[in-house]
Amino acid sequence: MTSDVSQLQNVTAADVANLNNNTAATSASLSSDFDNFLILLTTQLQNQDPMNPTDSTEFTNQLVQFSQVEQSINTNQKLDTLVQMQFSNALSQAVGFVGLNATYPSAEIPFDGETPVDLAYFLPKNASTTNIYIYDSQGELITKESITGLSGTNNFTWDGTDDEGFVRDEGTYSFSIEALDGQGNTIEGIDSIVTGRVDGVESQGGQIFLLVGERAVPLNNVINALEPEIVATEEGGAETTEEEGGTS
Repeated sequence: MTSDVSQLQNVTAADVANLNNNTAATSASLSSDFDNFLILLTTQLQNQDPMNPTDSTEFTNQLVQFSQVEQSINTNQKLDTLVQMQFSNALSQAVGFVGLNATYPSAEIPFDGETPVDLAYFLPKNASTTNIYIYDSQGELITKESITGLSGTNNFTWDGTDDEGFVRDEGTYSFSIEALDGQGNTIEGIDSIVTGRVDGVESQGGQIFLLVGERAVPLNNVINALEPEIVATEEGGAETTEEEGGTS
């Protein structure tokens, strides 16, 4: 889903507006210059010597130049329209991510104060000891847990609680994975992945971002995006839970 949208990399809404404004200003300037040229041409023709008329070659060359400039401006107007359509189309496609659970490489955890957050991590080889450390926005450690140490991609769900069992407030948290091999050496090259609900989209510096919690995630970094899982409640209704993100 990201391939079409990611083609637009260096165009922002401000760029689109500037292109349109510049083309409009150039077109207005050409129109004014052409009007002045016609006035001068008419005046000169009216006052020329009938016995020695002005050579029309110069006039013809100037008319050709005006025509070429006008064609160039018309081409720019069409290009501006295409750029604007492409930008609008990219944003429209990105809006399709709103409401989905997006999975992307990150060590940040967007927590809404209620819903458990799905995390994933990749180990290049088996570990004898593996721990996950979760920190608050100030970098203070709030909990540590022992987790699976199998090579490959492993999943972990943080329920939002700290070491004392209290559910933490809404906000952005972070985590790190520490893994040791059988000889007690630290395993390098561990990748971390998180899943969060997309609340909106925006454009920054020519790149489209998905708004997940308090963070703007580059659209190109998204691994996949899934519909939240709907499960039935005891009262016969339905509630939304977080869909576990993969690495496909």
